[in-house]
Parts: sequence; C-alpha cells; structure tokens
Amino acid sequence: MGALKYIGTFVLLFTLFPGLAQEFDTIPWSADRRLAWTDFKGNPPNGDRAAATTASGLTYRFSSLSRNGEIELDFEVHTFFYPHKSWYKPDLCDELTLSHEQLHFDIAELQARKMRRIVAATRFSENIKAEIRAIYRDIIKELNAFQHRYDSETNFSRNRSQQLAWNKKIRQALQKN
Repeated sequence: MGALKYIGTFVLLFTLFPGLAQEFDTIPWSADRRLAWTDFKGNPPNGDRAAATTASGLTYRFSSLSRNGEIELDFEVHTFFYPHKSWYKPDLCDELTLSHEQLHFDIAELQARKMRRIVAATRFSENIKAEIRAIYRDIIKELNAFQHRYDSETNFSRNRSQQLAWNKKIRQALQKN
C-alpha cells in the first residue's frame, strides 16, 4: 500500500504541475530509435551562437547485499536524452547537424557501456556506494572530454568530412560493443 501511495502522489504532481512532468520527460537510448528534430523541445537561449544542443546523460541505480563476505550487486546504467533541455534553430540546421546531435547521444551510450563493463569487472568492498560513485565520476569526466574532442574535431558538424568520419567511427564502436 505504501508504494502505491507514492506512485499516486507522483502522478498527482504531474497532473497539477504539468511543467514538472517536462523535467522528467526523457528518451532512453535505443539502437532502433534515432533522434528527430521534433524531439528537441527546448527553446534556444537568446544570443547563443550554437545551432543546436543535445542534452543527454547517464543515470545509474544499484542495490547490493553482503552475504558471507561476498557482495551481490544489482546494477543498471541508462542513457537518456532530455527533450525539454535540448533545442535547435531550424534556420541553421540540416540533416548533417542532426547526425552530429545524434552522435552526442551515442557517445553517452558508449560511456554507459564502458561503465557497465567496469562495474561488472570490479570486486567491491563494503564501501560500494563510494566506489560506484567514483567510477561514475571518472566516466562523466571521460564523457565530457570525449564530447569536447568530438565537437572540436568536427567543428560542431561544420567540417563535413570529419563529421562523416566520426559518424562511421561511432557507428562501428556501437556495433562492436
């Protein structure tokens, strides 16, 4: 009964405050679903020179149980796109720009996969919460560096040949992993 009460409160909050629901509106990463411009529901900030912005990120959850000195772990990592924090300027964007934005989302998924591999290969101590948090922080640092390198090398999709090379590179990495 207690869990049902919380679900009811959650639904009630979304009904009374529809703007709150937008904050939780996400699109999970899927190999079968590519982003479309209609997914970008945010408003471009005034004065921003960028053509588009993809807001995506990683979330994780875990539970653990220590039994006879062994730690049993239930762990999930998910990659999400946040439509209401993502935006584009139609007059500046084309399909190449959309592929650039999709790759930001795909790069986040590659880092989620890396985190899953690291967690699966790690022997945790009783301090598992801090250890997982440290792994997550390292993954996020790598993700940010990866995203910046991608933007730099493609010049934010303006360098067509580099953009196409990155499209191929990331597609192959997703197929391999």
